[in-house]
Amino acid sequence: MKNSVLLLISVFVIATCGLIYELVAGTLASYLLGDSITQFSTIIGLYLFSMGIGSFLSKFVKGNLLSKFIQIEFLIGFLGGVSSGLLFYLFNYVDSFRIILYALVAITGTLVGIEIPLIMRILKDNFKFNDLISNVFTFDYIGALLASLIFPLILVPYLGLIKTSLLFGVLNVSVGLVLCFSLDKAHVWVNKLKAIGMAVVLLLIVGFAFSDALTQHNEEVFLGEKIIIARSSPYQRVIVTSNKGRFRLYLNGNLQFSSDDEYRYHEALVHPPFRFNSDINRVLVLGGGDGMAVRELLKYKQISSIQLVDLDPVMLKLFKENSLLAKLNQHALSDKRLKVYNDDAMKWVAICKDSFDLICVDFPDPGNYAIGKLYTNTFYKSIQPLLKSKGLMVVQSTSPFFAPKSFWCVEHTIQSVGFNTLPYHIYLPSFGEWGFVMASKQSILNHSGHFADGLKFINDETFQTATVFPADMKADKVDVNRLDNQVLVNYFEDEWGKIQ
Repeated sequence: MKNSVLLLISVFVIATCGLIYELVAGTLASYLLGDSITQFSTIIGLYLFSMGIGSFLSKFVKGNLLSKFIQIEFLIGFLGGVSSGLLFYLFNYVDSFRIILYALVAITGTLVGIEIPLIMRILKDNFKFNDLISNVFTFDYIGALLASLIFPLILVPYLGLIKTSLLFGVLNVSVGLVLCFSLDKAHVWVNKLKAIGMAVVLLLIVGFAFSDALTQHNEEVFLGEKIIIARSSPYQRVIVTSNKGRFRLYLNGNLQFSSDDEYRYHEALVHPPFRFNSDINRVLVLGGGDGMAVRELLKYKQISSIQLVDLDPVMLKLFKENSLLAKLNQHALSDKRLKVYNDDAMKWVAICKDSFDLICVDFPDPGNYAIGKLYTNTFYKSIQPLLKSKGLMVVQSTSPFFAPKSFWCVEHTIQSVGFNTLPYHIYLPSFGEWGFVMASKQSILNHSGHFADGLKFINDETFQTATVFPADMKADKVDVNRLDNQVLVNYFEDEWGKIQ
């Protein structure tokens, strides 16, 4: 009965570890390959299919079932433990990365699929059939729930992907070791399995100890630059690189800005509304946790209040307290006129009762549904009550050259809720052509304001040119981006996927 309890506990561990390996593979694939929807869908489908194959193959496992179960535990623990580090490393050096990724997922899923029927066969004489089915699947589903909760809330933010897979590899192998030590030493195979299990655990622990160095090496090879800052939060992987005095910010492997030309982007995002309204006093910034947009806003002395809403406190803490990053935004996040909220912008806007002369929307590109919702007509409708009658909103809207459907979808969606719009674009050396959409409840025609003094890039002449779109930046008819279709995410992944 003692071993029966241990085996039921092992079901819980198997389910937890198996789902963790699956989530690690999906997250890593999304990070490296993009197109998160396709990656998670494919990996989850393949993993479940492989578990079915494993369940079928389990009937061919004969002989000492407990010994076979422990051996499979060791194998799963080793493969699952090294999977993320191995995949991350191989991505930089092999052309057949997808094949290796899917092969690892399939093998892991097959081995996990073998284990559950094997445990049921081992326990069949210790429980009634109804109790056996109930106990095994109860522990299995509870383990899956635990994995799904701790992965995004604890493991990714505090351990990262490579440490997470190694930790759960150790846990997997430890289950087999505990079973070995609980068995009668008269079994000739027990000591051999103990030695194998301890060797695998030791290997995984060594990997865990050196995982930070491995992660940094892999990321530096992937990004092609020296990493000087790396943080993981519940929402994203934040990396800052340095190369010949130039600094770059990456979120989940995607470049957000380069210090040698980010002023072009942030001047184009922030300053054009001031050309049309000289009375901008109260400002809301959505996103923009790097503080660069706030830096530009602070060039206008008439501004009395800036409220910034950014989901990730790790990002804001870095750009406020790190001396290098705070220097880039000129310590804007410490200004007394700024009030910061760490919240989901969609929820915050929905309950906000304040009103603003300007709203700067500086979200990452709509590469997944979580961000895509912030480009929907529902979101823009919720912003309308926050804008004063002469207020202006400006939205970063991806590239009208590389992703014209995405760009014009943003503009069309903003128009669909009753805003008047003025699209414009600029050239960014780090990105190419980049687009923005200005919006207002009233017509955007009255040139009643002026740009701040001392700007490096934007002025009357460059802005007038920016509002002209050549034929190769136009797009055919596009749909409105709604919460129930998120067509913008599909446009974005399709267009950017063609040039990667």
